Amino acid sequence: MKGLVRLFWALMAGTCAITHLVQAQDQQGFINLDCGLPPNESPYTETFTGLTYTSDAGFIRSGKTGRIQKDFGGNILKPYTVLRYFPDGVRNCYDLSVVQDTNYLIYAVFVYGNYDGRNSSPRFDLYLGPNLWTTIDLQRGDSVREEIIHVSRSNSLSICLVKTGTTTPMISALELRPLRYDTYVSQAGSLKTLFRNYLSQTQNFLRYPQDVHDRIWFPYSQTDWTLINTTLNVKDSDGYELPRAATVTAATPANATEPLTIIWSLDTPDDQVQVYLHFAEIQDLQANETREFSISESNKLYEENYSPKKLEMETQYNSLPAKCDGGVCRLKLVRTQRSTLPPSLNAIEVFSVIEFPQSETDQNDDAAMENIQAAYGLDIIGWQGDPCVPKQFMWDGLNCSIPDMSTPPRIVSLDLSSRGLRGTIAPSIQNLTKLQQLDLSNNNLTGRVPEFLANMKSLLVINLSGNNLTGSVPQVLLDREKEGLKLNVQGNQKLCVSSCKKKFPVAVAASVPAVAVIIIVSVIAFVFRKRKRKTSNDKAEHSFKRSSLGTRKRRFTYSEVTSMTKNFERVLGKGGFGVVYYGFLNDAEQVAVKVLSQSSAQGYKQFKAEVKLLLRVHHVNLVSLVGYCNEGDHLALIYEYMANGNLQEHMSGKHDRSVLDWPTRLRIASEAALGLEYLHVGCKPPIIHRDVKSANILLDENLQTKLADFGLSRSFAVGNESYVSTDVAGTIGYLDPKCFLDNRVTKKSDVYSFGIVLLEIITSRPVIKRGDDLPNIVDWVRSMLTEGDIKPIVDQSLRGDYESGSAWRALELAMSCVDPSLAGRPNMSQVVRELKECFALSENMGNRGSAIELSINIDTETTPTAR
Repeated sequence: MKGLVRLFWALMAGTCAITHLVQAQDQQGFINLDCGLPPNESPYTETFTGLTYTSDAGFIRSGKTGRIQKDFGGNILKPYTVLRYFPDGVRNCYDLSVVQDTNYLIYAVFVYGNYDGRNSSPRFDLYLGPNLWTTIDLQRGDSVREEIIHVSRSNSLSICLVKTGTTTPMISALELRPLRYDTYVSQAGSLKTLFRNYLSQTQNFLRYPQDVHDRIWFPYSQTDWTLINTTLNVKDSDGYELPRAATVTAATPANATEPLTIIWSLDTPDDQVQVYLHFAEIQDLQANETREFSISESNKLYEENYSPKKLEMETQYNSLPAKCDGGVCRLKLVRTQRSTLPPSLNAIEVFSVIEFPQSETDQNDDAAMENIQAAYGLDIIGWQGDPCVPKQFMWDGLNCSIPDMSTPPRIVSLDLSSRGLRGTIAPSIQNLTKLQQLDLSNNNLTGRVPEFLANMKSLLVINLSGNNLTGSVPQVLLDREKEGLKLNVQGNQKLCVSSCKKKFPVAVAASVPAVAVIIIVSVIAFVFRKRKRKTSNDKAEHSFKRSSLGTRKRRFTYSEVTSMTKNFERVLGKGGFGVVYYGFLNDAEQVAVKVLSQSSAQGYKQFKAEVKLLLRVHHVNLVSLVGYCNEGDHLALIYEYMANGNLQEHMSGKHDRSVLDWPTRLRIASEAALGLEYLHVGCKPPIIHRDVKSANILLDENLQTKLADFGLSRSFAVGNESYVSTDVAGTIGYLDPKCFLDNRVTKKSDVYSFGIVLLEIITSRPVIKRGDDLPNIVDWVRSMLTEGDIKPIVDQSLRGDYESGSAWRALELAMSCVDPSLAGRPNMSQVVRELKECFALSENMGNRGSAIELSINIDTETTPTAR
């Protein structure tokens, strides 16, 4: 059996059965990395399979490229002729974006081909995340193909090559294919492929495009078997979608009274084995004929009286993996007494179970480190893969808490001293919520010491010495010193430990009268300036309260804000304005308190703008203002609490929230559109939001939608003036490109941003997907639409459970919203009407998941038209 699974057969184009390509299949979700391929040669379509390969350059930060020698490359498929090797560092990792909780078939291909001219085949370890997958030993043969079926635990996956000796790790290709969630289900771990055979006497192996999942099937037969076949089509019953050639042939014992037996040996006798058997009755049985048999593996019976279905493929497997006696496994299909025909089998797949016990580092900590790395442009070769585990590969400068293998590790210490850091202290640091020690000393950091450091309750030691920080150390941080925090800010010459005051130069040699005069004049000037400043501040404060706040909303003191948030105990979120905290008003009403950061780039101007706007707008789909705090340097807004967070968290799978179903998504989109329509149409003068994004669409405990964050909003004149000329503001990915071209913001700019949100709702794809060939969601959808099929576009986690007509209409609407031409975009009232109709269709759908194929015409410059 082992001889059938050698990579040699998969690489030899001359023996390939794919002499011509069948109609192109859908490669949605496939990742095909040709490792070492120059980016300028990417992408390309491989001739024999029709698979599209891309360069791996955007998925790894290290390594060098090589090419196998010509003597080895004559009959090898193109993806395996170049490679990437890693002479530097111990662990080098590929970082791939995947869909969380999705079953993936993963291939890793290694072809040495004496690329380095040393005739020294390498041996090294291969890791999947923080767990050892296997050892790659090319000393046993010039090529190795490793294959595993693995369920992703998060939305990212790292595959790492680890140097274990003197030879250099290398890789030729890395390939991922998503599988149906209800196939290859293992209760014990991931499945490492031992062999996959269809029972036939042909010499042809099968893979993509015959197999839509690109599983590689090798033919297999025994001399004591009889092979049968059919010309009829065999229906797929269980979703495993075998290639047709594997369904129309089967094996039976030549002696009808004998069992059908397959025997194989394991490299490791203690391995647990999981077997998948594929059956279909492909003979036309007479009325008096019966085919029935028992199925046992290593003397363990797991099906007693089984009969294959007529022209319908069905898969049987042992739900719990089994061990084979002495490492020798025996599959037996034994004819029952009532059967008139021998047992039959079409295809077989055998896997060993690999347990991956070590949990990955907490997702928030992992994301925070990635953001810190990007913020400071840190190119540290050891900073690859999981930050904390395995322990021997923990990132330099980190210390992690690893209580046990089943608990995600947490980062408790971060030492970036003497790393040449420039810029301000990265806000992402505050997302390391279990951090106890922070050392940023001896760098070139500038700007203010951020207040958020005081809100990191686990912090015990902060070392900011030897930088170029300015301003004052926040009082709340100095107060933490009284609680035991060790704070070191020495060596920051422009940083004030207490309040910064201007000094008046006094000549030491001056006469006493002169000194007296100077002092008197200084005192008078100081008192005058203080009175003038107080008068000015009082006028501004009075004007602000009179024009903006009136008496309709309560004004809170800073001590009341501190009390309602329990000293800013629980963080709900963070943004450009500052930090949002959870609180209680009168110990009864839940509230969200947005506190202005001292280092906020938005500041008092946006604070005032948001309060003014929230006091004049009232709509069920706009967030409500409860009150405000405007006391000295302390600015805060108190909102109604939205228990279900924001839409972006739901779409990205954050906090393990359940997947939003299709009607709920459309209802959320409709309600958000109603709020935006009110701003555009119901307000006099109309209001442009300017920062419409999924993170600003909040959901209450009943998933009712409210639009939030109006700090960037602007009113504009009515009449011929349909826009406001102002600085472009908003969030990258959601910003209307026309804003940059015309330097003006219009209502249609909000429509564009809403279109991006609608695409997020439909696809669950990030607005900007780093490392992807088409990172922008609009470009990706346009590309996918050329296939004329909506199924690969709609969020795969819905598993087809949506009404296709409403999905097409919603997609058409989203693409019209992001039309490059302002005239081509609908207004928000039209958007609301369209979404209501989409929602009505989704509510009335009869069969969810029965997506009807619709032909579409593509206008490459604007939008698709369905039907």
